[in-house]
Amino acid sequence: MCKGLAALPHTCLERAKEIKTKLGTLLQKPDSTIDFIIPYPEKPEKPPKAQKPSPEEALQWRDSLEKLLHNPYGLASFRSFLRSEFSEENAEFWVACEDYKKTKSPVKMAEKAKKIYEEFIQTEAPKEVNIDHFTKAMTMKNLVEPSPTSFDMAQKRIFALMEKDSLPRFVRSEFYHELIK
Repeated sequence: MCKGLAALPHTCLERAKEIKTKLGTLLQKPDSTIDFIIPYPEKPEKPPKAQKPSPEEALQWRDSLEKLLHNPYGLASFRSFLRSEFSEENAEFWVACEDYKKTKSPVKMAEKAKKIYEEFIQTEAPKEVNIDHFTKAMTMKNLVEPSPTSFDMAQKRIFALMEKDSLPRFVRSEFYHELIK
């Protein structure tokens, strides 16, 4: 790694230019109509009529954000709550990352990576998530060669943020209290 100006400056500069070039290629604007295909809906579709959970099942969500996010009804309820707090982008980002990880085609993966980066990661993105500079830099580095784990660090940070801040507020909310009645 480049630790100072004296530490192989040409090699560090060359590597930085290489990363910048690869990232620039990945983030270029589309030149053909095929690039305009959106890999997941701009606005999430309403989930299929998910069955309302039993109060016992909903009670488990207070201790497990993972269970909440993997339950269609729970996710929809949590997103409605986050929308009321103007922080729905966190759940949207988490869902987009889950979808991204299931992508098999390298071409589709690159398309989705670009879309997620532009929508959630880049500075002043329309739905920019709140991640620290180091996480953002590591995510950008991972996008030079997209893989199923490219967004893992950022997704874990957002999950932790939702678990620490949003979940406790959700559990105290009217949204949640209606579910456990």
